[in-house]
Amino acid sequence: MQHVVRSRIRALPDVPSAVAHGSVRVRSLVNAEALGVLHRAARVLLDDLPELTDRLVAELREQEPAYQAAIESDAADVWQEVHRSLRHSVSSLIDPRSSRDAARRCSWKIGAGRAEQGLPLDALLHAFRLGGALVWQGLVEETARHHPDDVRLLVHVAADVWNFVDEHCTLVAEAYRQVERRLTWRRENRLRVMTAALLDGTTRIADLAEVSAALDLPEQGRYAVVLVDGGPGAAYAGTRPAAGLPGLRMVWHTGADVELGIALLSGEDGDGGALDRLAREVAGPPGARIGISSAVDGLASVGDARRLAETALRACPEGGGTVLLDEHLPAALVVSAPALGAALADRVLGPLLRLDPSDRDLLLDTLAVWLDCGGSAQRASSRLYCHRNTVLNRLRRCEQLTGRSLARPADVVEISLALTARRLLRV
Repeated sequence: MQHVVRSRIRALPDVPSAVAHGSVRVRSLVNAEALGVLHRAARVLLDDLPELTDRLVAELREQEPAYQAAIESDAADVWQEVHRSLRHSVSSLIDPRSSRDAARRCSWKIGAGRAEQGLPLDALLHAFRLGGALVWQGLVEETARHHPDDVRLLVHVAADVWNFVDEHCTLVAEAYRQVERRLTWRRENRLRVMTAALLDGTTRIADLAEVSAALDLPEQGRYAVVLVDGGPGAAYAGTRPAAGLPGLRMVWHTGADVELGIALLSGEDGDGGALDRLAREVAGPPGARIGISSAVDGLASVGDARRLAETALRACPEGGGTVLLDEHLPAALVVSAPALGAALADRVLGPLLRLDPSDRDLLLDTLAVWLDCGGSAQRASSRLYCHRNTVLNRLRRCEQLTGRSLARPADVVEISLALTARRLLRV
């Protein structure tokens, strides 16, 4: 604190030399006296440190609920921590040069340790300020009791005492936040690893209870997996419950190319109703492709659901959209065996595919629209903006070229699957 006094003397404004020298001399004498009073009272506090510690622990128990729990859990540990902090603080008032670094290390260690234990930062800072107030009160009381005329001199060092308290509050907060950031990263990374293992299907059965507790997902429940392919940042939803879906919780995970969500389905509407609601709720950026798996039973089956969701995603149109696997099983069959799908398309549609492009596209579009209209030539003609007979003529030509009859259900199934394979596999 002597260097503080000297800096204040150097900072005096320019005045006539006689006055300046007189002012400096008076100021120097006053501060020297004040430091003497401070050191004398601080030495007494250092001798009575156990009693001072008892007082501060009692105040913490009474005023700070977070410390009440810590004291009840381990009173001896709290007492020792308070005692060390007070010893370093009071020693720094007596000899700041030799005690400063040790005092800073002590405060840093307390801040880091309490962050690891989860004590609220506000409670910790309150404890340090209570300690500062108690030390200042002790200095004043000791001086007033034995040297009442010197109490006025403590005013000259009050700012230094409270600057010390503020400095150590800042140190404690910095240490606390560093540890808090590290702990937060560890927790988040642990959750990421657990979620990735679930989605990969590599979670050990013995670890499911721990994973269930960490992700707040029951071991037994009905689950679906959602894949969103919408480019970087597609999983705008983050890790949170899906909005507006009572009983449904979603945990999101960022994959290499897609965003993945594990959805806990509500049993109120059955699997079908819950999946329909999930498909309506989950959305991505414009043009995003979204695949939703069938429902599976239990956390242990989430890896299976992920693979089903990948199949659903492959069945999504290139232009974007949502595919609920249960509603697109024929398409799922095609994309699950792309080589067979390509072979089917070539075998069934080969004669059409070898036509002139304009002729080919006209016949293939007519077939697709007719199938989409449930085999109604009338409705297909409305969609295609042509006469019903025109549609029928095109369909007859398709039959002639492919050797399939649109009146035979087995042939219609082949044609439908072949058209799906051409669309999804781009063959």
